Amino acid sequence: MSIAYKKPKLKNVYYDDFVNQLASLKGKTIAITGTTSGTGYVAAKTVASQGAKVILLNRSSERAENALKRLKESCDQAEIIPVECDLQSFASVRRAVRKIATQCTDGLDVLCNNAGVMALEDKATVDGFDVQMQTNHLSHFLLTKKLMPYLKKSASKRGEARIVNHSSIARFAVKYLEKKYLEKNGGNLGGNSSRMIFFPKGRWVRYGQTKLANAAFTAALHEKLSAGDSKIKALVAHPGFAMTDLQSTTVEDGGMNPWFTALMMKSGQTQEDGAVGIIKCMADKKVNSGDFIGPGAGKFSFKGPVVTFFLESFYDNKETRDLLWQKSCEAIGEDFVI
Repeated sequence: MSIAYKKPKLKNVYYDDFVNQLASLKGKTIAITGTTSGTGYVAAKTVASQGAKVILLNRSSERAENALKRLKESCDQAEIIPVECDLQSFASVRRAVRKIATQCTDGLDVLCNNAGVMALEDKATVDGFDVQMQTNHLSHFLLTKKLMPYLKKSASKRGEARIVNHSSIARFAVKYLEKKYLEKNGGNLGGNSSRMIFFPKGRWVRYGQTKLANAAFTAALHEKLSAGDSKIKALVAHPGFAMTDLQSTTVEDGGMNPWFTALMMKSGQTQEDGAVGIIKCMADKKVNSGDFIGPGAGKFSFKGPVVTFFLESFYDNKETRDLLWQKSCEAIGEDFVI
């Protein structure tokens, strides 16, 4: 029997005013992973309402079908295209890329690597990697590599394109990126302890490694794109404590206590306010490559108006960037040359 927690009732504070000042995205093509709920759903709905053509990348499920229906009903003038993409399978990602390509004949303006899982059991994907690391980072690395030609096409035709990654304050749960989490060690990476605070263990260490990888991937992309004088921007956001279905899934998997989760999320913010960071990365004309955007900088940025800050030195350094890139290329079995 699954365990649930009672979600607190929260109200939007920042989202509505933020959306009202967004410029039109007509003529843009935006691909987003993980849009069945949470920040990904809000982001997809927002950019679609601003006129963008939106490609939804999700696993095939009833949730994905229901989300697609709701999006089409709320944005009935928008072009919204679903593409099946299971981030727990490299083969599925490669199949998805071929379908995405047919929708990007004029280029891809934004790739938003939003999807994520949190504090799941210590188990392997079909490819042998930790389920969290492959879902949250490695498959996004592959997706980005394969879609780079279409991002370059948009950058050439319209002056810019963007890669947007989604990290978390959980990046502070670990001190540095470790290569074993990027290797075929799924199911052998610390067990299923659900200790979340004061020396995290098990599930939360693996999750922290993935969120650190998201930030380090952005740093590596920014460094490589800047060195090549590219017009493609690499950006990253974090949502603070945003109340989404992510907490429910983690509670059901045994990674969080339902009572503690309900108490903690009373101090959080809505999924709409939590999505402002990635939407700003995707849609704000004033953002720059290398920007980190979210409700505050540092370990205790739980909620509030989004701010822009610099990539942090504990992952934006040559050793970490090189480790991330090398092990990610080994994982997908391909070189990623920019």
